[in-house]
Amino acid sequence: MKTSLAQRSGMAEHERFIPMKTSLAQRFRIGERERFILLLVSPAVLVLLLFQIVPIAIGANASFRDWMLNNPKKTWVGLSHYISVLTDPAFIKIVLPNTFMFMFSSVAISLALGLGLAVALNRPFRGQSLVQTMLLLPLMIAPVIAAIMVRWMFNDQFGIVNVVFEAIGLEPRAWLAERWTAFGIILLTDVWLWTPWFTLLLLAGLQSLPKEPFEAAAIDGTTRWRVFRYLTVPMLHPVILVCVVIRAIDAFRVFDIVWTLTGGGPARQTEMFSQYAYQSAFVYLNFGRGSAAAIIGGAIILAVGLILYKFLDRVSKVSA
Repeated sequence: MKTSLAQRSGMAEHERFIPMKTSLAQRFRIGERERFILLLVSPAVLVLLLFQIVPIAIGANASFRDWMLNNPKKTWVGLSHYISVLTDPAFIKIVLPNTFMFMFSSVAISLALGLGLAVALNRPFRGQSLVQTMLLLPLMIAPVIAAIMVRWMFNDQFGIVNVVFEAIGLEPRAWLAERWTAFGIILLTDVWLWTPWFTLLLLAGLQSLPKEPFEAAAIDGTTRWRVFRYLTVPMLHPVILVCVVIRAIDAFRVFDIVWTLTGGGPARQTEMFSQYAYQSAFVYLNFGRGSAAAIIGGAIILAVGLILYKFLDRVSKVSA
């Protein structure tokens, strides 16, 4: 009797673990559908691996080494490049303030102008399609081409802006030879290029909003400003959140416009983060320091993006 009871208990324990083994096997089994999905995403994963993950890994490795063109040994130096960048007065007093000032100013102005244009274009009027097409023209121009055009316009000798100034009796100026005028021209060029992007996305968001709240507000006789403030903007918060975060990340790494217009001058007064990392790596050929600057910038923009996302998400929840 004892043997039979032991055998029964053993069989019961064995049967208890059979479903668990079966469920684990079923859980990790790759079926035909899963294999097809992996086959579809594998080219994108391969491209991401080769052109994103691998370069980041190589750059992270270089940031810890004395990786210069005249030093093939690539000596391990630890955090010395990071300390050098973070204690560089030009990086702390010029590069970071310029970058953050440009990022916040460009995003804020482009958002305000884009929202205003989107609201204006959201109602039908004669020639609406023509206006929308003309508004999207800056998106069709490469930033380098736009920067070259603006540089010629503000040329201190034969630029059209100084010609107009002289025609109305004002003194011409060397626009790109002074810090704040050069910074303003860079900001103006970036806003001109990116305002249509905000307009396009916000206009799509406006056209997807439900019409019932606006019809109820019209019946109640609510003013346009109150409708805009208490209905339009709160309902557009998700779209605004995405636009601001994406554009802030892109503005932080601006390079082409600044490099074409001023090259970071005069005397590094308009230098941004991307120019600092580029010059460290490819002008002074200090790949370790340039990689460390790039890693620091990536960490900064990651933190800024998360902070912006949390802040704007909290604002949208409070206003809702």
